[in-house]
Amino acid sequence: MKRSDEPVFWSLFGAGGVLSALLAPVLVLITGILVPLGLLLPPETLAYPRVLVFVQHPLGAMALLAVIALFLYHGCHRMLHSLHDLGLHTGLGAKVAFYGFATLGSLVAAGLVLWLAL
Repeated sequence: MKRSDEPVFWSLFGAGGVLSALLAPVLVLITGILVPLGLLLPPETLAYPRVLVFVQHPLGAMALLAVIALFLYHGCHRMLHSLHDLGLHTGLGAKVAFYGFATLGSLVAAGLVLWLAL
């Protein structure tokens, strides 16, 4: 029987889906609405030096990379399978393009976080 790579992509899709369902609304609410308006914390909370310290800490960097990478894989997997649901039976090229974009975006994000840590 031929081995499949689908379990890897479905697990990344599932993890990204759970993270985006539970964390994305809270991130948007806190970082996009409440803190800039000064309703939850002072606006200086998201000042560049404070965010830089967060990203330079190993746990902060891993959290940021997890959010970026899992959101990318979730979105790309959803778009790929949405094309299939619409009747566009994509082949290996689309799979490589979508998952390659998610991988490249994750690697770029990891490189930027590592660059900030130096």
